[in-house]
Amino acid sequence: MPSTRSCADVNLPLTTPDARRDGGSGNHLLEVDGLSVEFHTGYGIVRAVRDVSWHLDEGETLAILGESGSGKSVSAQAIMGILESPPARVTDGKIRFQGTDLLTLSADEQRAVRGAQISMVFQDALSALNPVFTVGSQIAEMFRVHRGTSRKEAMDQAAELMDRVRIPGAKGRVKDFPHQFSGGMRQRVMIAMALALDPTVIIADEPTTALDVTVQAQIVDLLLDLQRENGMGIVLITHDLGVVAETADRVAVMYAGAIVETGRIDEVFGRPSHPYTVGLMNSVPRVDQMGGRLSPIVGSPPSLSAIPAGCAFHPRCPRARDVCTSDAPALRDVGDGRRSACHFAEEVLDV
Repeated sequence: MPSTRSCADVNLPLTTPDARRDGGSGNHLLEVDGLSVEFHTGYGIVRAVRDVSWHLDEGETLAILGESGSGKSVSAQAIMGILESPPARVTDGKIRFQGTDLLTLSADEQRAVRGAQISMVFQDALSALNPVFTVGSQIAEMFRVHRGTSRKEAMDQAAELMDRVRIPGAKGRVKDFPHQFSGGMRQRVMIAMALALDPTVIIADEPTTALDVTVQAQIVDLLLDLQRENGMGIVLITHDLGVVAETADRVAVMYAGAIVETGRIDEVFGRPSHPYTVGLMNSVPRVDQMGGRLSPIVGSPPSLSAIPAGCAFHPRCPRARDVCTSDAPALRDVGDGRRSACHFAEEVLDV
């Protein structure tokens, strides 16, 4: 049985820098460049994603970390082209897959990439799966739509995929409905659907949400095993610091729709350079401080329709000064292959 993980695991020694990828350079497998997404609502414009940039290389795991409402899932939905428009609108930026900007392609050309070469595992498998169709038929549809496979052959391939993601008795369960599976097994079905067309990138949007700790570990181990087999890149969207520490090569921390810190996982978790990242780390129970009190981040994230001037984090930041209330800090290099959007990042690093 896989070992269980908890948030406390982030306090264990991390992998040494030379054992983790630094993100490389040159052409990337997937690259998001200056992405901005707005929602036009009756209450005003909601700036859900603001000038977000990151990249993913082959065989790499990038974790996108942040509180609920920070823009993690919206940015993933923009990549997959599944934002409902209206009210959503991509207002700026590029999404390059193997060097080609997906936003410049026709609808048919985008469909040939999204779902086939870039696939997504959604966080709520019960909602994502259609309750009136068998799981086998839903997996088989991927082969029938994209490859014109016959019904029988597609169902056979669906059974093989279910077996590949370690669903017991897969051949006999292709005719079962989603409600007949446990939460962990439904998530395996979602992973099977994502793997159907042998994608080079999988975006996993909080794939362990609402699962117990043991099942979480099994799902994460399954994704990593499949990554080792295929060499695919994984974008892991989560707020679970323990999962990030265990699985990611690099991390991008988001707050109020923007990235505030990014870098190798060992550098960011070992010596965070943004007060928000520090706050996240201090909010986690530590195994070496039994019985102590947590230090949560005070206040709440801002409304994305009324983001504060200057640094969006300044109303909650214990280090905020006058400049933070008026000047928005740019994401800049602060050494060790990391970037931080804090006027005083070097001071944070020195603590």
